[in-house]
Amino acid sequence: MMQDPNPLPWGAQDRFQAHFIVKKDPGLNDIRYVAKTKLTTRGHFGSKTVAKVEWDGGDGLTTLLNGDSELNEMIAKQTVKDATIYVEPTDNVIRIRGKWDNHIAFGISKELYEIYDKIAGHIKAV
Repeated sequence: MMQDPNPLPWGAQDRFQAHFIVKKDPGLNDIRYVAKTKLTTRGHFGSKTVAKVEWDGGDGLTTLLNGDSELNEMIAKQTVKDATIYVEPTDNVIRIRGKWDNHIAFGISKELYEIYDKIAGHIKAV
């Protein structure tokens, strides 16, 4: 049997993801802490920009996030990839994360850090 000259890249992949952890126990009613940005965009492909940001998820956190117009304006200034934000409970903490990146594109800008920090403040308030 011949060996494949182009084997599939199994094993470790070149993908990274930053997770911001908020120390707060979601308890049994953890659906309150599930949220994801719902983006309205303009343009196509590489010229696609974010026009409007809304939050989708369980009641509680999404109500606070949708009510923070300053936060949503900050997110709308980001790229579509960076504006896609997930908030989810894991064990006894709440995780804030974005999309996966390769080693070249991976990084957190000052603006994105400030966005995650504001989201963490809202998580603490719920």
